Amino acid sequence: MTAGETPAPGARRRTTARSSLTVSVWTMVSRITGLARVAVIGAVLGPTYFSNVFVQANQVPNWIFTATAGPVLALVLVPALVRSLVSAGPQASIELLARVTGYLITRASLGTALLVLASPLIALAPTFGIPDQASRAQAWWLTILVLLFVAPQVVGYMLINIGVAAQQARSRYAIAAAAPAIENIGLIATMSVVALLYQPDLEVAGVPLSMVVLLGLGSTASVVFHAAVQLYGAHRCGMPVRVGRRWQADDAVNEITHRLRRSLVVAVSPSASMFAMLALAGTVPGGSAVFQAGMSVYFVLNALGVKSVNAAALPGMSAANERHDTARFGAAWREALCLGVTASLPAACLLIAFAEPTASVLIQGHLRTPEIMRWVTAALSVFAFAQLANAVGEIGRQALFARLDVRGPRRVSFVNLVVRLGVGLASLALPAGGDRLLGLSCAVLAGEAAGAMLTLWLLHRAIRPQQLFDTARLGRIALAVVAMLPAAGLGYWLVQARVHERFPQLLVAAGLGAVSAVCFGFTLAALSGQLPVIRARLRAKLRVGEPVCAVPSSRGKTAS
Repeated sequence: MTAGETPAPGARRRTTARSSLTVSVWTMVSRITGLARVAVIGAVLGPTYFSNVFVQANQVPNWIFTATAGPVLALVLVPALVRSLVSAGPQASIELLARVTGYLITRASLGTALLVLASPLIALAPTFGIPDQASRAQAWWLTILVLLFVAPQVVGYMLINIGVAAQQARSRYAIAAAAPAIENIGLIATMSVVALLYQPDLEVAGVPLSMVVLLGLGSTASVVFHAAVQLYGAHRCGMPVRVGRRWQADDAVNEITHRLRRSLVVAVSPSASMFAMLALAGTVPGGSAVFQAGMSVYFVLNALGVKSVNAAALPGMSAANERHDTARFGAAWREALCLGVTASLPAACLLIAFAEPTASVLIQGHLRTPEIMRWVTAALSVFAFAQLANAVGEIGRQALFARLDVRGPRRVSFVNLVVRLGVGLASLALPAGGDRLLGLSCAVLAGEAAGAMLTLWLLHRAIRPQQLFDTARLGRIALAVVAMLPAAGLGYWLVQARVHERFPQLLVAAGLGAVSAVCFGFTLAALSGQLPVIRARLRAKLRVGEPVCAVPSSRGKTAS
């Protein structure tokens, strides 16, 4: 296919769907380790105020990175690189990437310096919920120390995301999606060493300095290894990441940096709202760890669904916009939305049905009490709806960025932030326990729902008279969800009424969850007319004497 040709709709669908599946599979690998990381932190540090301090302080570098570039980096950089690859070729794109990297590393270095200088002020937020004044003062010093050790992570996260964007622009996804497992495994190893060397459940007054140093160094080393793997992935796909100079005099770089600056609200909003949510959760002993445990499932579903679809669909939408092909752009948007709903809607149903077994996996060690289990179970049910709203909003926001629209995503992010903070602050009126944490979960849902509705309205205005929804395909997805509900409902009934021990609960969730997923997939394939194709491929794979991965092509040859 030449550069100017438009692929057939079926070919585009297969490419986007398969790329999304690739991202989902490798993301699942990394996100499973992410869940293990959250569980290990909670098990080792327990329901303590020091747990709140470490969880929040360790997240600050990621928030600083998010405020300087964050989620908009790929949304701005990938379309620019795709445009450069189409019009100028790989070498010019490598040079463009180098100059953009020079600008971004400079920005990240300033963010690191700002974090170091502002650490005494930042340390007030994780500690304001500690009632005892002496413990609060000790926690303040410990927070500053952790912040100093983790501050270099800002540059590390910038390099990580530049490497991811470079791979995404060349439609390479596996390393980018799997590499976060390196960081998670590194922090799990650090927490394991802490568990061996120190007593569990230490409060701020009893935490030794060596333990804080070990936590800070281990966390930062994990980010460094993650960055090294992402840079290797970028180099392997022909887009090596170098730090270039003279980016101030490059018009193409100035256009990218201008869009990044205009997207500051989009970048700041997620980190600001998450920082606020964890600070509010810190008013409950161990609340930050519990809230982050619930949010970790939200992020996993988000990564397996919308993030995977976005990574696969953004280059195609960007290329369609560059060629002013409105029909192809509209088709790509509808395809991405349907794939996002296909991933997120069944996940929401399964999470609601099996919230209690999921909570039993997340909450381990000294954090595991009946009360905290109830908190997390209720919060997961709310996050199930929130991740569905987030999927719609994220895919729509990406479509706006692919059209080089910055103003629309800024408005969406502002609305999301205001609604989250408003509902979150109102939750302080609730008792300092599960009710307050559930209120914070509802704040996340309210913000995502408001943002999704505004995004759809803006996108409808931007692409009309193109159709906004593929109603027929969305209807088939809804019917497939109905087909999975009996198995999911049976699992919910068994967990709630019959099975109360942890291991049998997990068996019920795994077994009936798998049955539900098969019912969904089979029904969707049948409604979409894909069953004959699937049967033909299975026959080809089971044919005696042929490789398992071989499928006969239309020309009579074997295509691997």
